[in-house]
Amino acid sequence: MKKLLLTGFEPFLKFTVNPTMKIVEELNGQQIGDYVIHSEVLSVDFNASGKQLLAHIEQIQPDAVMSLGLAGGRYKMTPERIAINIKDGEPDNNGHRPVDEVIQVDGEPAYMSTLPIRAMVNQLLESGLPAEISNTAGTYLCNNVMYEALHYAAKNQPNMKAGFLHIPASHELAIEYGKIPSWSHEELKKGVTLCIEMLSVDES
Repeated sequence: MKKLLLTGFEPFLKFTVNPTMKIVEELNGQQIGDYVIHSEVLSVDFNASGKQLLAHIEQIQPDAVMSLGLAGGRYKMTPERIAINIKDGEPDNNGHRPVDEVIQVDGEPAYMSTLPIRAMVNQLLESGLPAEISNTAGTYLCNNVMYEALHYAAKNQPNMKAGFLHIPASHELAIEYGKIPSWSHEELKKGVTLCIEMLSVDES
């Protein structure tokens, strides 16, 4: 049985809950397709999150890594196409606000996702869930961990798939935050599960 490292984030910025955290906790230990899920929740910290992710990869030795992030304001599930070698954005949960910093000094300017993102989008759409490929993961923590995973794979484990999936807000978050697009928790979890299933289909 193959192993998938599935990561989410703790709450951040103005969002007091993070649906990715609940989803990864609920999927931990489950078998989806050919993969057993190993879930971890990462800190919203520019200096710590990448190190945490790499430590989990070293410990678990997964066949694939899929990281989840909240895209408050997006109304579709959006697998990310590319991660860039830049940290720049709003302050993290410890108040650190990098400006034009590189993630890895010896890294490529960018890495393309190695997840089957087109198949994921097609499956989501066929299942009645809005989705499209995103061509920017931004320069905040989501891009940061996506880049770290792809850089590690390129340097150390080229057969390890890696990439990132942004999800909309949950109804719980929308009720608290106000005017923001949202999905039910069940729909969000279903969408993530469908994307994981595509990892096995892509290999068949």
